[in-house]
Amino acid sequence: MKILVTGGAGFIGSNFIIYMMQKYPDYKINNLDLLTYAGNLDNLKSVESNPNYTFIKGDICDREIVTKAMKDCDMVVHFAAESHVDNSIKDPAIFVRTNVIGTEILLEVAKELNIKRFHHVSTDEVFGTLPLESKEIKFNENTPYAPRSPYSASKAGSDHLVRAFIETYNFPATISNCTNNYGPYQFPEKIIPLFILNAINNNKLPIYGEGKAVRDYLYVVDHCAAIDLIIHKGKIGETYCIGGDSEKNGIEISETVLGSLNKSLELKNFVEDRKGHDMRYAMDHSKITKELGWVPTVTFEEGIKNTIDWYINNEKWWKEILLKQSNNK
Repeated sequence: MKILVTGGAGFIGSNFIIYMMQKYPDYKINNLDLLTYAGNLDNLKSVESNPNYTFIKGDICDREIVTKAMKDCDMVVHFAAESHVDNSIKDPAIFVRTNVIGTEILLEVAKELNIKRFHHVSTDEVFGTLPLESKEIKFNENTPYAPRSPYSASKAGSDHLVRAFIETYNFPATISNCTNNYGPYQFPEKIIPLFILNAINNNKLPIYGEGKAVRDYLYVVDHCAAIDLIIHKGKIGETYCIGGDSEKNGIEISETVLGSLNKSLELKNFVEDRKGHDMRYAMDHSKITKELGWVPTVTFEEGIKNTIDWYINNEKWWKEILLKQSNNK
């Protein structure tokens, strides 16, 4: 089996490559990544010398490079995306280019090369927002799309393109929509690593608005296990929702991180709310649980401890990132 992973130097993609190479040592993996600011080859130090692993630097909007990277592959697992909501508010165009146009090019090339399986990794944000007070309501595979940010709109567009290829060309694809991932190698712009690193450095933890916005958190290794099941046992043409059963708001996350690091709660800092801030995401994962037997195995308490320990033990990794960010300002 030979798999093309797009965006494999990013947070989830790199975790997926490591997971797959440990579980399937005979599989060959091509990693296509442009190495934009959140892509980091240091994430893949543990596999870079493996003869079954190949890194290809390139843009998913470059058809020639995509064709070269995908040639002789059996399967594509598509992670590559611009993914930070705040950045999409500042500059929507790059999100449309990468997430929509890039996905269309991948689909076209995969169709031409007769790829046996194409898996598209998407987000719960395409479904919009849920009411805070109605905990029983969750997103599922039948939830209508209602994106509310340029990021989520671009991901919704890419999802629709994959479905269009399935329906129009009988294209062998699956889609998954996941909740907020966290764990090792996550770029410090996202809330959990940001809070961890700020707390380690005794800096303020910026909490949007009143800190009441809720997200469902999924430990990244559990997400990798879900994708593994989908690409091997999932039904072509289907969508699978992947959730972590861990709904937390900004205040809860800040207090968990500060408590775990024995830091003062005075480091909490409420800041101006995000524009168009969705108040709650939560995912019903009963379909993938019933059909494929997947359940999240890492509780939030276990996962946050693992993540904090990882950042403490990998100071060199994140200090280099923070230095690059500082130099680019």
